[in-house]
Amino acid sequence: MPLPDDATALVEQVAGGERTAAAVLELSLDRIAQHDPALRAFSVVLADEARAEAAARDAELARGRARGPLHGVPVAVKEELDVAGCVTTFGGRGNRTSAAEDGEVVRRLRAAGAVIVGKTQMPEFGQWPFTESVAYGHTRNPWDLTRSPGGSSGGTAAAVAAGLVPVAIGGDGGGSIRIPAACCGIFGLKPQRGRVSSGPNAHLWWALGTVGPLSRTVRDSALVYDAIRGNAPTDVFTAADPAESFSAAADREPGRLRIGWSAKPVSLGVRPDPVNVQALRDTARLLADLGHDVREIDPAYPDPTAAFVPQFLGGVRAEAELVEDTRALERRTHQTLLMGRWATDKVVRGAIRRGEEVERKANRVFDDVDVLLTPTIACRPPRLGRLDGAGTVRAALRSMPMIAYTALWNVTGNPAASVPVGLGPDGLPLAVQLVGRTGDEGTLLSLSAQVEAAQPFPVPPLG
Repeated sequence: MPLPDDATALVEQVAGGERTAAAVLELSLDRIAQHDPALRAFSVVLADEARAEAAARDAELARGRARGPLHGVPVAVKEELDVAGCVTTFGGRGNRTSAAEDGEVVRRLRAAGAVIVGKTQMPEFGQWPFTESVAYGHTRNPWDLTRSPGGSSGGTAAAVAAGLVPVAIGGDGGGSIRIPAACCGIFGLKPQRGRVSSGPNAHLWWALGTVGPLSRTVRDSALVYDAIRGNAPTDVFTAADPAESFSAAADREPGRLRIGWSAKPVSLGVRPDPVNVQALRDTARLLADLGHDVREIDPAYPDPTAAFVPQFLGGVRAEAELVEDTRALERRTHQTLLMGRWATDKVVRGAIRRGEEVERKANRVFDDVDVLLTPTIACRPPRLGRLDGAGTVRAALRSMPMIAYTALWNVTGNPAASVPVGLGPDGLPLAVQLVGRTGDEGTLLSLSAQVEAAQPFPVPPLG
């Protein structure tokens, strides 16, 4: 019996007695053993710990205890998040001591009944949209092993796309959920800033970063968000509770929406691949056929550079301060830290204030539309080795086509989702980005689910 593609069905099967959490976990571990040697999605597989946790889930069900919304679901977690008993590596070799406690998101996953099966690869400190590191090598795309899964949550995306786990947790500071979702043909929603706790850390790249799942279905993303959303006392950034659950939003019809589409990148000098632009146009036609008011617009993007760069540099520095041995960091990371010495806390606070002005200007687009539709990335999923031999400046230049549509919305804090829309002539996934008003994940989930129903998401041809 294969591992279900979606967590929602898995929970129902475990609750109904069709499967046990232990049996589901073994299917996941078998998939990992079969495919991960080639993919390198996982940094560590917690087989023994996960078996004990799955057995505990089955015992809870046998005793009649109320099951959680993720009961028995194997979940993987990105390396930047604390898992008790595991070293939080941030994608490098600078840490050696295991975390004493789970981070807030992992704690909430376990409380919801999930089984933590392992941790996933990322570039050091999540600096780049390519999951490559000196310490752990290259993570590969399940659609084509010569291609990158994107980043920085590339290990998370590869694990989900390949069916090693139904859902997994990533993070997004400049597109790091949406970019790998686009490269791997899965769904990835960056939530509203402050929607999900960064605990025990006070922030994730200051006002830029947030945490969230990548999944095969929109419904699964909503299911996980309902389990993990909310704040801890230590969080610098918070968000008010939504009016409806994310699951309810994913299950309802979106109604007739005003959707503005644009192929114009935020980043100057970036030209989107014609294949991605055609996918955007095709999606606009699909949405019009579904009854929405769809039109091409000029979003009049403000320049987010002065708000983004200091927070990026300050965020890397803040995470580097959590590392035991900075001498073990990559040469490229040392360059980033050296270049970013000017991004002091005072400078970062100024960048956050500039970000508030960028937010006001960028959100003017929603005076006339309910949702903005763009490409997720400008290029096709790139070949492996984009970071080979590259210092910080060259790596940043190579990253521009990947973040040209995504990073602005980290500065503003708006929710934004990458939605799969088929395959290109190269056999690789196509994706579009949906951006919503501040705090309006519900509309994005409802609209994304409508697109999914009209045009089912692709699945990699793995055994």
